Amino acid sequence: MNPMNPMTSPYDPLPAVPEFVVTSADVTDGAPLAPAQFAAMSGAAGAEDRSPQLSWTGFPAATRSFVVTMYDPDAPTPSGFWHWAVADIAADVTSLDAGAGTPDSGGLPVGAFHVSNDVRATAYVGAAPPPGTGRHRYYIAVTALDVPSVTALGVTPESTPAALGFLTLQHTLARALLVPWAGE
Repeated sequence: MNPMNPMTSPYDPLPAVPEFVVTSADVTDGAPLAPAQFAAMSGAAGAEDRSPQLSWTGFPAATRSFVVTMYDPDAPTPSGFWHWAVADIAADVTSLDAGAGTPDSGGLPVGAFHVSNDVRATAYVGAAPPPGTGRHRYYIAVTALDVPSVTALGVTPESTPAALGFLTLQHTLARALLVPWAGE
């Protein structure tokens, strides 16, 4: 836990929901992020801004769509840092390939779209923990929703991940988490 953010998990204050399973060929829960998942601007060797491969199972049968996000609650800001948000992943899609977060790559499933992250890019932006800020946790969440599209809730690519989370809160059926880390 980073002393800059004493909260155990940013999901703790939210209403409890059932859990399901998310796995990845690229990241491991509780382990360091691979260089490819770092921001190219970080200067880290091997940094590629490449979103990780993800697969999920065990979600509720009532699921109508998914949202995928990556959030760093330990960023040295009062609001943390949103690295990635994808909405409107159809309920019959159970994985994302590595690199799906690259704009115009064709990696997102049909109908899915990026929501602007904290640098206002509709893309995956990798980890870049500033020196001296300790270990940063990167919460990769797959959220199962009871709506087929978040656009009916007012979410657009220009929305923020915080607005996406707020507007989908009452429609969340279950959540799966992977929490790799980076930094000192």
